[in-house]
Amino acid sequence: MKKALLFIFLVIATKTIAQNASKTAFQKSRYELAVSCYEKADYKNALELFHVAYKMKPDTKIGEESIKKIDTIKTVLRETALNQVLGTWKMAGDKPVWAVSQTQSNPQKDFDELVEITEKEILFYERNKKTQEKKMVKSEDLVYYNKEESDALFSDIILSDGTIWNCSVNENADELRAINVGKKDENGVVKIESDNDEIYYVKVK
Repeated sequence: MKKALLFIFLVIATKTIAQNASKTAFQKSRYELAVSCYEKADYKNALELFHVAYKMKPDTKIGEESIKKIDTIKTVLRETALNQVLGTWKMAGDKPVWAVSQTQSNPQKDFDELVEITEKEILFYERNKKTQEKKMVKSEDLVYYNKEESDALFSDIILSDGTIWNCSVNENADELRAINVGKKDENGVVKIESDNDEIYYVKVK
């Protein structure tokens, strides 16, 4: 009986050691690939790989170095993204600009909906189409959303109502797309994976 128990223990111990060795090797390979991407300024792929490396074994030296790089890369990517969206944007509707003519955008409204993005705030305006008079309807602090410190998200923002929006611009940086990807409340975060609300904006200035 004792021999049987010893055998079972050795099998479990050997399996555990093998699994740990495999995880360590995989973590190292992801980390080295992440460093390579980082050195080539391929920051988005580097961010994903550092995230994977960290999640494998957070308490190791590689895990500690990965979380530092994640923080650094997020700062770089956010600064780049922010520089692209600074300025004033006009809402074009819930479809890409190429899919609908501007004359068809909100034809029933007598005002345009504008968004002004600064380094710290998002300001929402209504501009009368006839008089061009502009009035601010609300303002929001520019707050980035992270589910976890180690995640690979860098372009999600969260508004005061708890809605979480993923924001991106096209190659010409003249069209902004915001898609509602989640909602945060007292019970946590609900991820939206289908029938997401989308808003498109065109650059005004």
